[in-house]
Amino acid sequence: MVAWLTRVFGPAHLDLAEEVVQDALLKALQQWPYSGVPDNPGGWLFRVARNGALDVLRRNAAFRDRARELAAELTRGSDDEGPGDDAIADDELRMVFMCCHPLLPPDSRVALSLKTVGGFSVTEIARAFLSSEATIAQRLVRAKRLVREQQIDIALPRGSDLTDRLDSVLEVIYLLFNEGYSAHAGDELIRLDVCREALRLGVLVAESPEVSSPAAHALAALMAFQAARLPARQDEAGEIVLLEDQNRSLWDRRLVARGFAHFERSAEGPRMTAYHLQAAIAAIHAGAREPEQTPWRDILAHYDDLMTLQPSPIVALNRAVALARVEGPLEALAAIEPLENEPSLANYYLLPALKARLLSELGDHPAAADCYRQALERPCSEPERRFLLRRLHQLAGA
Repeated sequence: MVAWLTRVFGPAHLDLAEEVVQDALLKALQQWPYSGVPDNPGGWLFRVARNGALDVLRRNAAFRDRARELAAELTRGSDDEGPGDDAIADDELRMVFMCCHPLLPPDSRVALSLKTVGGFSVTEIARAFLSSEATIAQRLVRAKRLVREQQIDIALPRGSDLTDRLDSVLEVIYLLFNEGYSAHAGDELIRLDVCREALRLGVLVAESPEVSSPAAHALAALMAFQAARLPARQDEAGEIVLLEDQNRSLWDRRLVARGFAHFERSAEGPRMTAYHLQAAIAAIHAGAREPEQTPWRDILAHYDDLMTLQPSPIVALNRAVALARVEGPLEALAAIEPLENEPSLANYYLLPALKARLLSELGDHPAAADCYRQALERPCSEPERRFLLRRLHQLAGA
């Protein structure tokens, strides 16, 4: 709805579009508990938002010269239930690319997209960025001001501009999925709605003829493979189940098939991206019917390539997991030792948690317990905290 109204009002009035949609949602919260949820909730919301937008056109002097034209646009091609699915998808796609305009700073592009397209709150974006709410709020204010001042439009870019902006678009979708797949805080480990939204947007970009690319298909493949495992990531009590312990019959084979379809299409171009390598790793896991069938040497080789292409402390940490399977825990411990002084991992609980597991495999239970205690002092979700406590208690009884 925000994308639709932003196209009608113009990007300079993005705040106004958000206010109209917010008012529609508030009316739903006020009325539905008493009148019941309508048969077509989405259509109801679009209708209320459209009526609110028409009121804005009548009252706001900024639209005086174009009020009739914009009112016609608001009511065009609808049967009182809002624009059709294709029109909605087009508006969303344009909105994503508007938010990722090169005139906006990279961090602001991602934050603005998560807010306007993903529907994230400032708090949720701050968690996704491991940043403060005040910082995110400032980024959003600056981004919206630049949209107004630079008169950024809501049209799909062309040529080299499209290529430049597509990288930012894919980054937004990648971060969106990661936040849903493993929330950084809160009572829930997984936010299915966020994962589904990211996958939907990723497929939208990958399958849109105007913007499709091998990298977009690689990202869609990665998210489909990861989403396929979601039903098995927690048990009935909501506790974490590690990959090697998951009931693989619970994996969504339709999503696995979709992942392989996108993965095949990602190989059509000459450019290798980090999404290709991550999707290749996820594809290996998806193709292993049992944990012991996992070809860890192939996974380690992909991580080596990823470290060459896009080195980062997180990639190095994940590579150490594969290294432990191939060379053993001692080699993995040596690999993560330099990461202990990495500032970006200072509050990352998975670093001491991995070290604890490796020390436990070597039989050094006291040192492993100390590492689990360090991990518990760092931010994580409640399911992750319970998992760490279980591992600590298991060491005490070993």
